[in-house]
Amino acid sequence: MSSESFISKNGHYLAISAGLALSILMWVLNPFHLDENARRVIAAATLMITWWITEALPMPVVALLPIVLFPLFGISTIKETTAPYANEVVFLFMGGFMIGLAIEKWNLHKRIALSIVNYTGTSGNRIILGFILATGLISMWISNTATTMMMFPIAISVINVIGDGKDGTSMRNFSLCLMLAIAYASNFGGIATIIGTPPNVAYISYISKKFNYEISFFDWAVLCLPIALILMFSLYFVSVKMLFPNKISSSPEMQALIRSELLALGPLSKTEKRVLVVFLFTALMWMTRDLINQLGIVKLDDNMIAIMGALLLFIVPSGINGTKLLNWSDTSKMAWGILLLFGGGITLATAMEKAGLMDMLGQWIAGYSGTDLFVLLIVITTVTIFLSEVMSNIAQVIVFAPVVTSIAQAAGLNPLVLGIGMTLAASCASMMPMGTPPNAIVFASGHVRMKDMMKAGLVMNLISIVLIVLFCYYLLPRLMAIS
Repeated sequence: MSSESFISKNGHYLAISAGLALSILMWVLNPFHLDENARRVIAAATLMITWWITEALPMPVVALLPIVLFPLFGISTIKETTAPYANEVVFLFMGGFMIGLAIEKWNLHKRIALSIVNYTGTSGNRIILGFILATGLISMWISNTATTMMMFPIAISVINVIGDGKDGTSMRNFSLCLMLAIAYASNFGGIATIIGTPPNVAYISYISKKFNYEISFFDWAVLCLPIALILMFSLYFVSVKMLFPNKISSSPEMQALIRSELLALGPLSKTEKRVLVVFLFTALMWMTRDLINQLGIVKLDDNMIAIMGALLLFIVPSGINGTKLLNWSDTSKMAWGILLLFGGGITLATAMEKAGLMDMLGQWIAGYSGTDLFVLLIVITTVTIFLSEVMSNIAQVIVFAPVVTSIAQAAGLNPLVLGIGMTLAASCASMMPMGTPPNAIVFASGHVRMKDMMKAGLVMNLISIVLIVLFCYYLLPRLMAIS
C-alpha cells in the first residue's frame, strides 16, 4: 500500500470516528442543558454535520442516516422521517436536472457557448468576457459542475491555440483568468434561477414547508438575475483590469478556431430545435405561471411545470432512429444523490426545529449580533461565504436555513431577507479549490496556483458580501414588498 493510500484510508476512518465521538460527547455531556429529545436530535445533527464537513462518507449516504437514527431513538416515526424525501421541491430539481441532461445530450450547450464567445470577440479580454457570459448563462439551467466540465475543454483549446508566441506574463494571466472565469461564473450564474444550484432549491423548499410561502421561479429570477449579472461583470473587471491584466489582442487564429468549432456543429439540427422548444416552453411556463393561474382554468406550480417539461423530453421524438429526446438510460448521469441530500437535510432541519434547537440558537446569535438588520446581514453573509470555502454549500444551507430563520424571528425581522442573503452567499465561495466543484476542476488544470486563487477569491468574496448585503438590505424588501 502506498503512503498516499494509507493516509487516505486512515483519514477516512479518523473522520468517521471523529463524527461518532463528537456525537456521543454531545449526548453525554449535554453542554446546552437540553431535554432528552433535544439531546438526541443534536447528537444526530452533530454526527451528520461532522460527516458532511469531513466527507467521511458520500454526502447522499449521510443524508440517509435519519431514516435509521430517528425512528431508532424515538425522534420521529418512520413515516414522518421519510416524508421529506418526497418533498415537492425535490421534483422541481429533478425536472430541471432532466432538462439539463437533454441540453447536454444534444450539444445545445456547446453551441450556445461558442456563439456567445464568437459574438463578444476574440481579444484576450473579450474572450474572457465571452466565457463569463456563456458559462453564467448555461449555469442558470444546468449544474455548475456540469457547466464547468463542458466549458473546461473549450477553454483549454483556446489557451493552446493562442499560446504560441505570446508574452509569458500576458499568457499566464490570460490562462489564469480564463480558468477562474469558468469556475466563478458557473457559481455566480447558478444563483440566478431556482434550479441553477442546489442551495437555492434547498432554501425554497425550507421556506415553503416552514411558512407555506412560495417564491416562484419567475420571482426568484427577477430578484437574483440582476445580482448574478453584477457579480459576473465584477468578476470580469477584477480579473482582467485589476489583478491579472493581459495584453493579448484579437487574432485570426482564435477567430478561426471559434468559427471552425461552430461550423463543425453544423446548422441547428432538428433534434436541437426540439430540445430548444421544450426548454423555452418550460421557461415560458415558469415565467407566466401566475398569469395562467389567474385565468382560473388550471392551478400550476413550478414543480408541476418542471416535471411537465421533463415528461415532454421522454415523449417528443428526437428524429434519430426512433429514439426520444431523452431515454431512461440517460438519467444514469443525473445527480440522484442531490435529491436524497435534500430529503435528509429537510428531515434534519425539521427535527431540530421541533426540538426547539433552532429557536435557542437564533436567540443566542441575535443576542450577540443585536437586532439591526444591516449588522445581521453582514455577519450572516460573511460567516456563510467563508464557511462555504470548507463546507458543502448545499449542506450548509440545509443546516443554516432554520438557524437564520430563528435569528430573524428572534430579532423581529423578516426571515426572507436574511435567508436569501445566506443562500446567495453560500454559492459564492471563491478562495479555495474545495469551496465548490468548479473551483476544484479549474485548479486541477495547472494554470491556477493556490496563491492566485486565494487572492482573486478573497477579492470576489468581499465584493460578493458587499453586493449581497446591499441588495438584501435596500432592494429585496422593496422588490418583494416585504418588511
